[in-house]
Amino acid sequence: MRPIDPAPSDERAPASALRGTNQTGMRDWNERLVLSLVRSQKALAKAEIARQTGLSAQTVSVIMRALEQDGLLERGAPVRGKVGQPSVPMSLAADGAFFLGLKIGRRSSEMVLLDFHGVLRGRRVRRHDWPLPDAALGFCDLAVEELLGTLPPALRARVAGMGVATPFQIWDWAGSLGAPQAEMDLWRGRDLRAELAARHPFPVFLENDATAACGAELVFGTAPMPSDFLHVYMGFFVGGGVVLNGSLWPGRSGNAGALGSMPVRNADGRVVQLIEVASLAVLERGLIEAGQSPDLIWASPLHWPVPEALLQPWIAGAAEGLAQAAVAALSVFDFPAMVVDGWMPPAIRARGVAATAAAMAGQNMAGLQPLAILEGTIGADARALGAAALPLTDRYLIDAAGRAQT
Repeated sequence: MRPIDPAPSDERAPASALRGTNQTGMRDWNERLVLSLVRSQKALAKAEIARQTGLSAQTVSVIMRALEQDGLLERGAPVRGKVGQPSVPMSLAADGAFFLGLKIGRRSSEMVLLDFHGVLRGRRVRRHDWPLPDAALGFCDLAVEELLGTLPPALRARVAGMGVATPFQIWDWAGSLGAPQAEMDLWRGRDLRAELAARHPFPVFLENDATAACGAELVFGTAPMPSDFLHVYMGFFVGGGVVLNGSLWPGRSGNAGALGSMPVRNADGRVVQLIEVASLAVLERGLIEAGQSPDLIWASPLHWPVPEALLQPWIAGAAEGLAQAAVAALSVFDFPAMVVDGWMPPAIRARGVAATAAAMAGQNMAGLQPLAILEGTIGADARALGAAALPLTDRYLIDAAGRAQT
């Protein structure tokens, strides 16, 4: 998935860099271009689209008319100027398309339904001690049936696809999950995307869950971001994603930015993986050892009634690990920023970002340029929303570098 970058920033590719073509046989490309521009700028008139894309006024009129007839665009109120015909802004039609996003997590599965504006139309959640493939398929079938049942029959055919965000090679983490290895081994050899595609009448896409969370920031994020950044998502396990030139970069196996596996030193000086210091699993274990319920963090991502005596050491340890990971990543690619998000209250995310920025001051940065530590804007929904973004970008958008999603 390489989604277009919707939020404005001086560091991002300007809209004028995305050019259309007046040659025949390029209708799909031009339609994607128009939809991408309208989505990123909320509403645009035909003349402005022609100006930004270099397409002729006639070509733009034909494209806009077709997209309107297909129910993907809708007209706004005319804007009257001093001279000539009034300008009519066009925007995405909310009911033009719908997208399903399935998140299979270590402690819960979740399905969301989004409309063409990216507005959440429905959600279903099921908690589990650890995920199993048949249970995940059963939950998906039931959630799809229930969510599509909330739509009028005429709109159900407008579901453009379902994205799935799931940990890759989840059987490797049986011990950390407290799950029997034999049960986690049931995931081996299962082609989840193919199995879901055989059970449902729309396209199905699959992405690593942390990479999907990064994609959600690109597609649905509400703050300007640089065109290149490293994304961190702190869930049960910490993971990451890579953005280059305004586009998600999943890598050859979909595992680019697998920060959880990065070696760092813990508070005792031992070399461990980042998941052992910067994951919510570490905080959960601390709660259990202190006789507290893990529900203090899993019941809601908006409120953590966690004792400060447990919370502060976890924040400090996670921040130190993230700072080390940032330095290691900088030695490979000159990222201007690392964006930190996760399943946690915004106030705690802000504390974590501040602590990570402070920990960067203690790192050996010889030969490296410093990077900014920024807050993500999506939060707990990032993995499910990132999953739903997969069919959105594949079918309707181009990315900031001018590539169609095919």
